[in-house]
Amino acid sequence: MTLVRFLKADGALDREVEAAPGSVLLHVAQAAGQPLEGTCEGQMSCSTCHVIVAAEDFASLPPASEEEDDLLDLAAHVTRTSRLACQIVLSEELEELTVRMPGAVVDWG
Repeated sequence: MTLVRFLKADGALDREVEAAPGSVLLHVAQAAGQPLEGTCEGQMSCSTCHVIVAAEDFASLPPASEEEDDLLDLAAHVTRTSRLACQIVLSEELEELTVRMPGAVVDWG
């Protein structure tokens, strides 16, 4: 299991949940009530599931694809550790993951 910490845009802890290996971060976040739209339902054709991964956890993730990097160019408040939650699959090796919602998150759902 991976302990996932969701931080608000201001960095305050919002919620901690445990997720099974193989879980997609977007689905974990939505189940935890996080404000991620995921308009394309994980098909990587939008950037509405943009999250900012904690610097200490970023290197534990596989690198983003070129397509993901291109979509992040369209997202607001992108940082060096920005990722699309639909592209993060939790692995058995990943014990903890902390992600922060970007400042301009709007859930249209």
